[in-house]
Amino acid sequence: MQLLYNSDSYAVVQFDVAASEGEGVARRARGGYEIVDKFARKEIFLAGALAERFAAGVKELVEGAPGEEPSVEAFDEYITGYAALAHQPLVVH
Repeated sequence: MQLLYNSDSYAVVQFDVAASEGEGVARRARGGYEIVDKFARKEIFLAGALAERFAAGVKELVEGAPGEEPSVEAFDEYITGYAALAHQPLVVH
């Protein structure tokens, strides 16, 4: 688990589950991204193709302005599109 992004509006955490072998069959590494919408108090976990698309979009944001980092506003705007899919209420233990 690794915190990738944290703003006033969102937190993004990456989860990686290592590859393993079971009964002679190798399993691929898997994982995904959890997006927490702090204002709506909801979260969503992205896995598979959706997680890959999310990561590709973040990479495009980062590579879009050579020599400059994207602004917090640009990241938040991008994340908003995925956070809109969140239906799971945020629960603190």
